[in-house]
Amino acid sequence: MTRRLSRIDGGCVSRRALGLAMLSAAVLAVPAFAEDKDQPSDIVVTGHPDPEGLLPDQHAPKAQSAISADFITKQAPTLNAFQLVGLLPGANVSSSDPYGLSTSSSLTLRGLGQDEIGVLMEGAPQNDIGYYYAYPAQFADAENLKQITLAQGAVDIDSPTVGGAGGLLSLTLDDPKASPQALVNLSLGSYAARRAFVRVDTGTIGQTGLKAFLSYSNIRADNWRGAGFDTRQHVDAKLLNEWGNGNRASLAVSFNDANSSTYPSPTLADWKAAGRDFNYDRDYSAGNTNYWRLYRAPFRNVYLAAPLHLALSDRLTLDTTSYLQFGYGNSPYATQLATTGNYLGTEALGPVALPGAVDGAATVLGNYTGDQFRGGTVAKLTLAVGAHRITAGLWFDYGKDRVLQTYGAVRADGRPVDPWGYQNTAIRTADGRLLAYEDQRTVTVTKGFFLADSITLTPRLTVDLGFKGVDLLRNGRNYLPGPQSAVRRDSFAALPRAALHYRLDDRQQLFANVTTNFRGPNEFTLYNSYDGGVLSTQGTNALKNEYSVSQEIGYRYIGPSLSASVTAFHYHFRNRQLGTLIDVGGAQVNSTLNAGSQTSYGMDGEIDYRPAAGVSLYVSGEYLHARLDNDLQVGADFLPTRGKHAVSSPTFQLGMGGTYDDGRFFGSSALKYVARQYATFVNDESIPGYATLDLSVGVHLAEWLDGKRTDLRLNAINVTNPRVLSGVAAVTTNAQDTIGRGGSVIAGAAPAYYVGSGAALIATLSRVF
Repeated sequence: MTRRLSRIDGGCVSRRALGLAMLSAAVLAVPAFAEDKDQPSDIVVTGHPDPEGLLPDQHAPKAQSAISADFITKQAPTLNAFQLVGLLPGANVSSSDPYGLSTSSSLTLRGLGQDEIGVLMEGAPQNDIGYYYAYPAQFADAENLKQITLAQGAVDIDSPTVGGAGGLLSLTLDDPKASPQALVNLSLGSYAARRAFVRVDTGTIGQTGLKAFLSYSNIRADNWRGAGFDTRQHVDAKLLNEWGNGNRASLAVSFNDANSSTYPSPTLADWKAAGRDFNYDRDYSAGNTNYWRLYRAPFRNVYLAAPLHLALSDRLTLDTTSYLQFGYGNSPYATQLATTGNYLGTEALGPVALPGAVDGAATVLGNYTGDQFRGGTVAKLTLAVGAHRITAGLWFDYGKDRVLQTYGAVRADGRPVDPWGYQNTAIRTADGRLLAYEDQRTVTVTKGFFLADSITLTPRLTVDLGFKGVDLLRNGRNYLPGPQSAVRRDSFAALPRAALHYRLDDRQQLFANVTTNFRGPNEFTLYNSYDGGVLSTQGTNALKNEYSVSQEIGYRYIGPSLSASVTAFHYHFRNRQLGTLIDVGGAQVNSTLNAGSQTSYGMDGEIDYRPAAGVSLYVSGEYLHARLDNDLQVGADFLPTRGKHAVSSPTFQLGMGGTYDDGRFFGSSALKYVARQYATFVNDESIPGYATLDLSVGVHLAEWLDGKRTDLRLNAINVTNPRVLSGVAAVTTNAQDTIGRGGSVIAGAAPAYYVGSGAALIATLSRVF
């Protein structure tokens, strides 16, 4: 196995002493870590190369940060993509468990939530087409990631995403190795965590030019608070062929099968009363609707992506990415049902036979299931003519989402009969229909086109101009009895853009851009909902699209031992849409609030300094000023929200990291501070700022064994174990009763929060064969 000489030859006493001193000085401030993925061809040695992969070189005319495999392979192997980018500018990550297995987590960028952030893997969208959310616990295993790129604002014109005002998170899978090899990682950690990962690379297969890898991982870990445990098994695979003139075709597959515990989100009153003891019950008793086994969420997903790059001539290239996505899962809850007095939509029902009913009532499992399909393709032609680089492309996307909220039987010991919530086991009415609180099917068709020209005006100055048009059509059907059946919404968004890139010299760049984005209301805004036979929420197709105009201006320096970037940004939103969770019949359901107009501006920055081989210090930060521009209408009155802080938008964030790696020993630290976050539009409730600290130590064992890469590392996650609320899970308009502008009393509702995860240790032995 080839070793990285840039690591092995760094072991002189003075260099090692300097490295250890720098790490010691930075231990309260810093991230992690250098480790190669056996790809020495990716290394360009200029000065001291970045040994942690936190600031790869960038040349795009927009704010963009990234982490590479050198950083990823030193992190705890369980961490998901949101957690991995937590140190980058503007990335506010709220995690509910240290290992990244729970679906109770969020990412905001510049105060914009994950339903405003496009997520791609191998160029294929990972967001849910109905709600725009992406679920990082389902993504590829960290060992298979070559790079994660985070564009904090502007989204590429050819990105197949809807609602990317918050930016774009792009995951690139590692290519299969040219020579056969196997990688095995074994991990043990806190909360009885155990994980195994195996990857096999075929090498180049005969004379075909094809090469592939296949990996499998399996993890089980107890909940860090409360009863319960998480399981996840995952498969990644990639088949690649490359041939002359840069031609390249690949197929990537990612399969995930997980059964995740739900961590309950407390209100502020709950948190003050119970703290981390706010959990589901460990033991079951008859009639108990707070038993932990009734809140475990099983999901299965398959993602396929097939990127293709063809050089049709010296000047003309074709790029396409076709993709498929399948998923089914249940987000269950427990509730009590009576055998009489039930409704199906607006229709009153006769007596319903409920398994296990006592005195006319039974504890049942509320199934909130989604059966989803998404497929599409994006294709573009790029023509280089003189000073022009012209791109023209089309995007087509088809998605189908079948949503049911049914009920299932619970055994006498509290275990659900069918935790997956399949229809054939669900409780039915006397005439055989599903007893359902929601029953709807939505088809979403997205059609887009784009045209762009990158004009090289001088050897140093490039100007980009572009236009994108997107049509979003939703056709759906509400199967519940009532006044609503078919629903439809069709809208078109015109999205012009422009950018400028100026190269001051070989190391310094200036850039500026103006971009537009839109986000259509999520699919659930279309549908009526009913409670007790009465209309409780009126579906509508009249909601306006959110539309934003953003500007960035930045400076970037790429040096032999120091790299830096700073970006000033400004946003203006119309019909600002905020995703939240609301309680519907006991289930936490995604919903959308229209916050009207909003203006945001601020500054991002990051610096990576490498004073000696194997030593790196990294600092990132953000200042954000995000304010609502108008009062919010609630009923017939208006809440006094003009000028208030936007929710989930901390004014300051700071990340600091440092690593040491001399080819034998390595260590790292990572510190992130997030300032106060408001949880209501009137700013009458918030959570204070908090900080987290991660540490890592390890040893490269290859020289002491047979020369093949063998590493032993210990990751300490959230070592200071702060007892904090890490983010806002569900925003509300106002927490306290508030006098509106018109003089009426607008009742308050308590927001809910993520509980910051506890400390954890996980040890990993990694071996290449």
